[in-house]
Amino acid sequence: MGKWTIPSVLLVLCLLCALPDQGRKLRANAEGDSEELVDPPKVEEKLGAVPNGLSTDSDVVKRESESISKRSLRNSAEKFEFQAEVSRLMDILVNSLYSNKDIFLRELISNASDALDKIRFLALTDKDILGEGDDTKLEIQIKVDKEKRIVTLRDKGIGMTKEDLIKNLGTIAKSGTSAFVEKMQTSGDLNLIGQFGVGFYSVYLVADYVEVISKNNDDKQYVWESKADGAFAISEDTWNEPLGRGTEIRLHLREEAGEYLEESKLKDLVKKYSEFINFPIYLWASKEVDVEVPADEDESSDEEESSETSSSGEEGDEDTEKTEDEDAEKKPKTKKVKETSSEWELLNDVKAIWLRNPKEVTDEEYTKFYHSLAKDFSDEKPLAWSHFTAEGDVEFKAVLFVPPKAPSDLYESYYNSNKSNLKLYVRRVFISDEFDELLPKYLNFLKGLVDSDTLPLNVSREMLQQHSSLKTIKKKLIRKALDMIRKIAEEDPEDANNKDKKDTEKFGDEDDEKKGQYAKFWNEFGKSIKLGIIEDATNRNRLAKLLRFESTKSDGQLTSLDQYISRMKSGQKDIFYITGTSKEQLEKSPFLERLKKKNYEVIFFTDPVDEYLMQYLMDYEDSKFQNVSKEGLKLGKDSKDKDLKESYKELTKWWKSALASDNVDDVKISNRLDNTPCVVVTSKYGWSANMERIMQSQTLSDANKQGYMRGKRVLEINPRHPIIKELRERVVKNPEDESVKNTAQLMYQTALMESGFTLSDPKDFASRIHDSVKSGLNISPDAAVEEDDDADEAETESKEEASAPPKDEAEDAETPEAKDEL
Repeated sequence: MGKWTIPSVLLVLCLLCALPDQGRKLRANAEGDSEELVDPPKVEEKLGAVPNGLSTDSDVVKRESESISKRSLRNSAEKFEFQAEVSRLMDILVNSLYSNKDIFLRELISNASDALDKIRFLALTDKDILGEGDDTKLEIQIKVDKEKRIVTLRDKGIGMTKEDLIKNLGTIAKSGTSAFVEKMQTSGDLNLIGQFGVGFYSVYLVADYVEVISKNNDDKQYVWESKADGAFAISEDTWNEPLGRGTEIRLHLREEAGEYLEESKLKDLVKKYSEFINFPIYLWASKEVDVEVPADEDESSDEEESSETSSSGEEGDEDTEKTEDEDAEKKPKTKKVKETSSEWELLNDVKAIWLRNPKEVTDEEYTKFYHSLAKDFSDEKPLAWSHFTAEGDVEFKAVLFVPPKAPSDLYESYYNSNKSNLKLYVRRVFISDEFDELLPKYLNFLKGLVDSDTLPLNVSREMLQQHSSLKTIKKKLIRKALDMIRKIAEEDPEDANNKDKKDTEKFGDEDDEKKGQYAKFWNEFGKSIKLGIIEDATNRNRLAKLLRFESTKSDGQLTSLDQYISRMKSGQKDIFYITGTSKEQLEKSPFLERLKKKNYEVIFFTDPVDEYLMQYLMDYEDSKFQNVSKEGLKLGKDSKDKDLKESYKELTKWWKSALASDNVDDVKISNRLDNTPCVVVTSKYGWSANMERIMQSQTLSDANKQGYMRGKRVLEINPRHPIIKELRERVVKNPEDESVKNTAQLMYQTALMESGFTLSDPKDFASRIHDSVKSGLNISPDAAVEEDDDADEAETESKEEASAPPKDEAEDAETPEAKDEL
């Protein structure tokens, strides 16, 4: 015992001496690290009355400092202000209460896919642009850092220069920004954000700080960062890993957005929204695997003891037992444990839908593909789709969709926009979505894609647009598109062309969801069909079959030209129609009186574009169109017409001369009136009253240049009306009677208004009405308007001002005492 005492004491003394030195070294290291930090977080001392109760090592302090610094824009970065409309949009998103925040991931993936499409297209003519190694892999990667609460999405697309970062993510708001904000305020549908080109800003639904690191082949690597507080900063990236090429977006999630740190949530979102993206999407996913590891010594010794105990009572061949023991000693003892490993997991492995057999694709898959293609993630299905393969001189595959709703800006810049909703692929390689040569403008509401094996791959887009095969592709696409729209009408049990069919049994219960589909299509895209009739002479008759409208016999429902022709009276050669601002107004029009009485059907055209439409649609199925508010209306011959014209010849001649200053071309006996005394009609090839109103409302219209297009005005009178009969009698007695002339003028002005024209002198019309009222009330035409009291007061005040002394004299008249008081 004595021999161990001295060494033990010496060992204890050595340990006591070493501990203070080690403590000083630790404190020195901590102080050295803290000097490098700009503003290290403070640790509260004596927490819970325990000395040094909480301590923080240098690594934790450094991580906390980095986390804090990342929440503020770098001081060295170049600062910018967001454009006003972008700030407005971001305010809506940051303060959003919408439950569907999932859309941020689909918008980022969609943007990444666009960037990859662009670099792949450029690589067709310049293979070196892709670079080498991993840069050639066109893919999208998603990674999650749960500890730092960061979701990272990286693509190897074209990347952005510094100018691109400023332009695309901040200062220049595209027209889509304001359009989306307006749409949000009216409908509140956040799902529309991708359709307006501002999908990137949806990141602020889940993040309060965003970093965008981007590298373009033509510029250095830059970092864009913003906290959605009205400003953003850009700086050259010298601290992150070089991207090579592409863009990396880091989302620092809000506290309430923690669900997006879960791998399962991200997988579900990619499956739901981005399943049909044409580039591989990888997620850095973790999984548990069984791994054999060396067994611990304690466990192996326990196993040996148990084996010795079990074998102690056994007897056998000793040489055999020794051999087995030796072999066992040579093999290392292991055990299986579960370890967590991470690797890139592919999330979208669905084959391109247009390459599959249409019979193998389900309706649900078509709907999902449409939502992905059109960036429309509402619950509504497309109204129709057409999936086909064209063979022959030009081979291509195509999928076309009719959207359930029209975009808000579909007709705003119809003739100035080259926007197309068809994506063009050549041998599975995306080329462009800006080919306006694939479909005419009037079909630009259709969504879809075309994949051609005939078109050349390695040429510029300009050369591709001039390729002869495009005309063939366009011709076939138009035919398929019109067939698809016609099929919507044929499958709709409520459509006008199907209502009177005897075989209504062909529509079963499964077609209930197709009821009213064509009416829905017409309300959304009917104007496009009308524009097609104007622009496409080749397919005019096909498009005319798709026209729908209301008429005097349609009972408030839409009807078609085929239905109209089936209801035409015997001997009727013309299709009658009338144009105006509303159905309610047209139903009361005097132009319809005789037509209704004789049971003729009249079509109502209430859209401004209808006036242009009827200038091109001259006939249908050998029947001419006749505007009932213009000259040339024929309702059959009347034996009394000749006698009536003769008996009213003096009145019509007198009335025409009385209206000479009003540019009235003629006064005639009418065959279209029943209860109205007179109307004003226009010449057959001139503007109608409705067309005049439309042209006058144009912003840049020139009234002086419109005169030659105005139709000649003709006053038609009703010979059976008592007013007209009385006028004839008075004109015969005294054609110079002023009261008769005033009455004739008033009748003409009233007819102008009732016929839809605008009065050139409303004041004159009002004066004549007042004179007529006076006459009806037996008031003298010379009766004066009584003066009001205000006029007397004003006269008295003017007299008092005239009698008062001038201001200067009044001041001189003041007494010295009064001045002293002042």
